[in-house]
Amino acid sequence: MIELTAAEIAEITRGRLAADPAITPLSVVTDSREATAGSLYVAKPGESADGHDFIGAAVERGAVLALVEHEVSDPSGRPYPAIVVQDAVLAMGALAAECVRRIRGRREVGGEAFTVIGITGSAGKTTTKDLLAGILAGEGKTVAPQGSYNGEVGVPLTVFQAGFDTRYLVIEMGATGIGHIRYLADMVRPEIGVVLGVGTAHAGEFGGVENIALAKGELLEALAATGTAVINLDDPRVAAMESRTTATVLGFSAHESRDGQPAPVRAARVETNAGGNPEFELHLPDSPAGHPVKSLLIGAHHVTNLLAAAGAAFAAGVPADRIAASLSTQAATSRWRMERTERPDGVTIINDAYNANPESMRAALRTLADLGRGRRTWAVLGAMLELGADSIREHAAVGTQVVRLNISRLVVVGREARALYVSAIQEGSWGDECVFAETADEAYELLQNELEPGDLVLFKSSNSVGLRHLGDRIALPRPTRASATEGSELL
Repeated sequence: MIELTAAEIAEITRGRLAADPAITPLSVVTDSREATAGSLYVAKPGESADGHDFIGAAVERGAVLALVEHEVSDPSGRPYPAIVVQDAVLAMGALAAECVRRIRGRREVGGEAFTVIGITGSAGKTTTKDLLAGILAGEGKTVAPQGSYNGEVGVPLTVFQAGFDTRYLVIEMGATGIGHIRYLADMVRPEIGVVLGVGTAHAGEFGGVENIALAKGELLEALAATGTAVINLDDPRVAAMESRTTATVLGFSAHESRDGQPAPVRAARVETNAGGNPEFELHLPDSPAGHPVKSLLIGAHHVTNLLAAAGAAFAAGVPADRIAASLSTQAATSRWRMERTERPDGVTIINDAYNANPESMRAALRTLADLGRGRRTWAVLGAMLELGADSIREHAAVGTQVVRLNISRLVVVGREARALYVSAIQEGSWGDECVFAETADEAYELLQNELEPGDLVLFKSSNSVGLRHLGDRIALPRPTRASATEGSELL
């Protein structure tokens, strides 16, 4: 975090200062357990806990100032040093916006560039963010989100990691309603905006797919005329967003041509190798001959993410040859995104259960089918949440797809996904080919008993369903009878 005194923070957040005005925090945290010497602790209210209850714990770990919605006193009755605001989360946003403004201003005065890149889309944001950050890190100091920090709390926390020496700031932007991305874009004012796709994730919250498209396009509307909009031409709803921006549009496509015209950023000769990794020729506006990309990611659907990262990096001024070289060396860095584990007994685990929507579910299943030729394949699937009125229909469509892809075994976990199981049965999968498990523990016991060397297992569900943790349990080497006995004796 750039240096700001308590007095400056109070002014920026329009808060009431109840602390030494000269206090200068060194970092910002929203979790008291992450506080260190010099931290500013943001006491935000949560769904299950109120951050105000943990101010004392944050101070014990070294926090020197708190951003609060009401004063809190220590056991002796003395108020903790604080800035009192009406809304702690909105105050974080105002503070982040000022940090970006000051960094941009300082670097412009020094004649140095500072580029903010925003990324949104219904799927692939985190993977694209990781790829882009990997490219840019070779060009200058780059700050990007941890994991999926992409909301009204995560974006400010990412901004606070930046300093006056930061060259690139990559921001992942998520939303659950109209106006959310506009708020985030207004906070960081990106020079480059990337829109990956419009899917049905959160359709229930948004009130339909068209509203999702409206929300994602808010990023492009926020771009200045001097900026660049990097958009997915393979998604009609995204392609239509060109009319919503005054920025230069740089379209990308996984096809060599669209309507007879090559996209500015495109992949040619796309194929997947034996390991399921996509390979293609990357074409950028200044490289008509193309550059080979041999990705280490798993699944043909990642071509979209690779192209999006390439387009954004090109817009940021990175040469094409360096973009292609970086994309060819990067493996997945965020957990539970097509994360592959080879067990010693020959069972392969693909854990893609960080998130799920109909589009990403279909892509993961196609990858499972492609990789599983000649092997026994398992799809361990849980619910796709927040689909609203389309939930039963979309789950049923996935069950049908599992059967038509000839996946060997289907394990459906949890009642919210039962329509998927019923659909697979109706499509012709019965007996032990298709199993319904009420809980992850039931699924665990089944898999432990029936997995065999050579099996390939995919785990996929929405985050809160928790199948990523089941995938982690199954990825552990299967204990032998002797080691299980030894463990019991130790207990």
